[in-house]
Amino acid sequence: MQENASDLFIRTFTFWPHLSEKEKELVNSGTHPVHYAKGTQVHRGPFDCIGVLLVKTGQLRVYTLSEDGRDVTLYRLFPGDVGILSASCTLDAVTFDVYIDAEDDTDVLKTDAPAFNRLVQQNIYVKAYAYETAAHRLSEMLWKMQEILFLSADRRLALFLVEEMEKTGSRDIRLTHEQIARYMGSAREVVSRLVKYFSQEGYVKSGRGHLTVLDADGLRRLAGNPREM
Repeated sequence: MQENASDLFIRTFTFWPHLSEKEKELVNSGTHPVHYAKGTQVHRGPFDCIGVLLVKTGQLRVYTLSEDGRDVTLYRLFPGDVGILSASCTLDAVTFDVYIDAEDDTDVLKTDAPAFNRLVQQNIYVKAYAYETAAHRLSEMLWKMQEILFLSADRRLALFLVEEMEKTGSRDIRLTHEQIARYMGSAREVVSRLVKYFSQEGYVKSGRGHLTVLDADGLRRLAGNPREM
């Protein structure tokens, strides 16, 4: 396991060349393969600090909860992505609580929080990597909030579909209306109404549990430049 883990660390963690042999051993000894079945709650917000998650296969959804229990998807983690906010207790300046669920059967390499905390405290390269990664994720979260607040629902759906095509490399979006609504931070009824409208306009063809993009350029024009609000 450790040889495979080290290969992944070398490709993923920019701080790896700056670790001593003792620190590399600390990473390897503090890292374990973990499998999460689809639907598992991986991280329970303020109740957890499980460590750093390096996704090997599957998909994790990172979200926040309102006081009345409604959740808003902040971003998703795919193979090769690193979940740093599940180790926020190791970062003094990061106090934002997130929840993480497994959207599919997911395999990760989990570096336990105590081991990662030791690295953060004693190696400036690890500390810089941790804060830069956390800042990137927090920026994504801020953009998601701005998107929900300031973009119209049809533009948000167009943007979501365009981004999903780019992630998967396919025009076939295998998500239900419920899943799309959850990822967009919207209601299923709103998504269903918009999908019907998009179908009438020739942007997409809707099927059971999936939809196919017919007019990608049209969706891109509708999405516009999301940074210009």
